[in-house]
Amino acid sequence: MLRAVIAVMVLLLALCGEALAAPAEKSPEKKAGVALVLALDGSASITTGDLEFQLQGHAAAFRDPAVAEALASAGTRVTLAAYSGPNSLRVLIPWTVLDKPEDAGRFADRIDALPRGFQGDSTALGSAIIEAAKLFDHGGKAPRQVIDLVSNGFSNSGIDPADARDRVTKRGIIVNGLAILDEFPWLEEYFDESVIGGPGSFVKSAMDKDSFVAALRQKLILEMVALPDHMPNQSAATP
Repeated sequence: MLRAVIAVMVLLLALCGEALAAPAEKSPEKKAGVALVLALDGSASITTGDLEFQLQGHAAAFRDPAVAEALASAGTRVTLAAYSGPNSLRVLIPWTVLDKPEDAGRFADRIDALPRGFQGDSTALGSAIIEAAKLFDHGGKAPRQVIDLVSNGFSNSGIDPADARDRVTKRGIIVNGLAILDEFPWLEEYFDESVIGGPGSFVKSAMDKDSFVAALRQKLILEMVALPDHMPNQSAATP
């Protein structure tokens, strides 16, 4: 009987030793839910002050607590770029993972630290869409891929934006827009017809710095927390 008890105790100790020696399972890494390309207008129609308020507006939006929480909850990857004429898209901040609210604040700090002086020429919205879509293949893998295109003008060079939109939406990429109405009051309708596309796509508009930040804040939150079926009906288009 004593031998049997000792044998059981030895077996239990051996099993405990194996459990202690086994490496702890690693927590799975949080996968990105949304990959977001922020494409700013650096064309000749944008003055230095207008480009600056785009940069300042994005920094302010990313510092908003509601935006930061939405970005983190979605597990967002984001990159910031500027464009002007054909084949001019330039990455200003490479793909960055935002999986904690404080990450959005650090992204805003990086926007503030960017060198200024981007010199643009024409406005090639179609080219910007095509080039922005290529960025998803280099660090922007996610179930939901979104291009945010900002401009205060219509496309006047390069590929037609509607053709570009149709090409990228066939890949499942969504194109949303933010139209600055300081030059052309009808630009929101132009974006609605010729630029945005994909499930739940939409365009917001702004006249000045304050309305720009408010529109961008609303747009970022919608993109992170709303499913296509719950996106706003107004200014929505699906090619």
